[in-house]
This record gives sequence, C-alpha cells and structure tokens, in this order.
Amino acid sequence: MIIAVSGKGGVGKTLVSSLLIKKLSKTGKDVLAIDADPDSNLPEALGVDVDRTVGDVREELKKDTTQGRIPPGMNKWDILDYKIMESVIETPQFDLLVMGRPEGSGCYCAVNNMLRKIIENLSDNYDIIVIDTEAGLEHLSRRTTQNVDVMLVVTDNSKRGILTAHRIGELAAELDIRFKDLYLILNRVQPEMEKEFIKRAEETGLEIVGIVHEDDEVALYDMDGKPLVELPNDSNTVKAVSGILTSILKD
Repeated sequence: MIIAVSGKGGVGKTLVSSLLIKKLSKTGKDVLAIDADPDSNLPEALGVDVDRTVGDVREELKKDTTQGRIPPGMNKWDILDYKIMESVIETPQFDLLVMGRPEGSGCYCAVNNMLRKIIENLSDNYDIIVIDTEAGLEHLSRRTTQNVDVMLVVTDNSKRGILTAHRIGELAAELDIRFKDLYLILNRVQPEMEKEFIKRAEETGLEIVGIVHEDDEVALYDMDGKPLVELPNDSNTVKAVSGILTSILKD
C-alpha cells in the first residue's frame, strides 16, 4: 500500500505523515517514509538526522558525468539506483528516504520526477510506503503520485487550504489519476468552529476521513523542535491519526 499526504503548505501534512508512520511502525510491517517536499521537515518530525538526499545524489551524478568519471556505455540509472539505495536511512522502526533539492540552480522538477521510478524500484521491498508530498498540486501535474493507493488531503480552516483541497480532487479527476481512496483530513479544528468548518470542507466534494483538533501540545513540540513521533500515545492528536489509519486499513 502506498499512502500519500498532500495539501497546501503549512496545513499539517508532516504532522499527519509522521504520526501515520509512528503507528504503522508498531504493526510489524516494513515501512518506508519518503519526504518528497523540497522544504524538508519530515526527518525532524521523525527524529532522524539526514546527511544525504536524492537531490545530493543527482548533483553528484551530474558532476561525475561532466568530469568524465562515468565510463562510456555505463547505464546512469543503474548507478543512480545504487546510490539512492545507499541514501535510504534505516531505523529499527522504519526506513526513510529524503528527496531534498538540487544544490545547483534550476527547478525542483528533475528530482521530483525521479520519485516515480524510485517508488517502482523500492515498493516491492516494503509493505507500506508513506509519502509526505510537496505542497500544492505539482505532484499531480507531474504524475509523481499517480500510483498511490490512498491520497490523504490535509486542510486547515483557511480558505486557501480548503481551495487547494478542492483543486487536488478536481485535478486528479481531470488527469484521470484514479486513487483507490481519496480522503480529506481536517486539521487544527477548533471546537466552536467545527460545524462551520465541516460544512465548508464538504463543499470540496472529498470524503472527510478524520478530524484533528487544535492541540497545544503539538504547538509546544513544534516550538521546541521536538520530534512529533515522541507525542504520547494518549495525545488527542495521536489518537485522531490512529483512528484515521484504522479507517484506511479497514478498506
């Protein structure tokens, strides 16, 4: 199963991704976490130090090619696959791969477009892959998440967050990207505004799979830079994401 978490920047994608990984890592399944956001935050949320990203690997390969260190006729994808496997960080609970960004100038497209091939090559090695996608819609237009089974769209109660969620659903349909399941998660929900938030969110046309309420404990963890996976199991946020995961796995 491949689960991707998407939405506008700042709505809580990494929070949801890290807590899904926290719960999945305790099921005995082999889990791969992929941070596909150039503004990489998932390693910190998971409490993992990263020395090398896929972006770094790509830059190294470009230099080796330019400087003639790759023998003529050698398949660059084979070299890239090997180097990417070296970049996978193994922990007792899960493995982590960070896409990162190129060191040089240019857009993020080349690194992000490698994601499809990486997933194809690594998916047989894991029971579940969780992808913290880049913010916005680019992962759809570039089809880097076209083979995802479950797409979780996270939004806060901002108009822009809800609009992005709506556009993700629309664009997936336009591009004929058929997820097994496409769900909406409402994050930072304030009890007094919950009914109005739900009403506005339902206008996206996406099925709401879970609600995560505003949580001062999460805010403190973020402020102190503590890994979100260290949130206690009795945390309301952890319990909310656990409920979301249960709903997903039931299907």
